[in-house]
Amino acid sequence: MKSTRRSFLKGVGAGVLCLTLGQLGFDLGEAQAYAGKLKIEGAKEVISVCPFCSVCCQVIAYVRDGKLVSTEGDPDFPVNEGALCAKGAALFTMYTSDHRLKKPLYRAPHSDQWVEKDWEWCLNQIAQRIKETRDKDMVLKNAKGQTVNRLDTIFWMGTSHASNEECAVIHQAMRGLGVVHMDHQARV
Repeated sequence: MKSTRRSFLKGVGAGVLCLTLGQLGFDLGEAQAYAGKLKIEGAKEVISVCPFCSVCCQVIAYVRDGKLVSTEGDPDFPVNEGALCAKGAALFTMYTSDHRLKKPLYRAPHSDQWVEKDWEWCLNQIAQRIKETRDKDMVLKNAKGQTVNRLDTIFWMGTSHASNEECAVIHQAMRGLGVVHMDHQARV
């Protein structure tokens, strides 16, 4: 679209008019609230939790005909009082985006092509590679002959998507494998 001086002045004039109406006592809040209601009219309210960090802000999800139509922060929740960070505010877009991956993709070593794989194949590959690495690199005793049962070649990075309980189970599982190098996304 080509912008001309005339179209620019029209846009500025319309903006000034709207701002002036608001300053002269016309309540634009009612029109904004009505416009917002149209988007969620007839949708079911579902209270949910934002999955992006350990704060767990409450989110109101609006669902119509089994489809998510909108999300917003829950003003009645004492932690966030309706406010959401950038990730929480983008929750709806990230869930409904066409760019969102819905199936696992695998790129073989030295390949430039991604191939769609099923979850069973992926989980088997992960388990197999962990087992191979553990069998190859497990350190049972240190230089002094003390038992250490340590695996230095695997690093675990935790996620804020996991609850405290899930993190505790994951931590114990990693320790059970001998993994000593662990960190958490919420700390980084």
